[in-house]
Amino acid sequence: MTTSILIADDHALVRDGLRRIIESTPGFVVAGEAINGDEVVARVRSRGFDLLLLDMSMPGKSGLDLIRHVHAMDERLPILVLSMHAEEQYAVRALRAGASGYLNKDSATSELVAAIRKVASGGRYIGPAVAEQLAFGLHQRTDALPHATLSDREHEVFIALVAGESVTAIADRMHVSVKTVSTHKSRVMEKMRMGSLSEMVRYAISHRLIENPDLPR
Repeated sequence: MTTSILIADDHALVRDGLRRIIESTPGFVVAGEAINGDEVVARVRSRGFDLLLLDMSMPGKSGLDLIRHVHAMDERLPILVLSMHAEEQYAVRALRAGASGYLNKDSATSELVAAIRKVASGGRYIGPAVAEQLAFGLHQRTDALPHATLSDREHEVFIALVAGESVTAIADRMHVSVKTVSTHKSRVMEKMRMGSLSEMVRYAISHRLIENPDLPR
């Protein structure tokens, strides 16, 4: 049985690399490509493929919003998220939004192939760290970590801020106003009980949410 795959990524080099891997693997075929959220939605409407290999960050609608939108359009469509973000940042939220699996772009080719096979067969693909997070999520916990209390959009803003993005850059990427991002930032700091960006960065480092950041002054 052949699995046809839609590659959704805004970087041509990434798409070319994924295409080579998919086309060199028996049982896989590339059904097409998409470079932004609008193209993904259009392709899902017309369908013609078995699995969506989705980049987490693309122009237009993207990330968790796009996953939720696609899942609402077709609950049976397997979505394998391929992201530059570490599993600790987004994997659990992506799965809860409707994704079938989550894989970091640094993963080996063999792991990507295994993930596609697993998701295409109706299963879920997650790493050990994500499995542990999901297991903890099955229980009501009173000691939830501060970042776990954030909404999906607040979490996205939090990760962007501690990774070094400015409020203006985040607003441009999300296609929202600077005021909206600033409001999210204020809510993040309030919920996490933190008074500065430096404090947020130190928290992110200690919880392995980012790696080797430039600590803001």
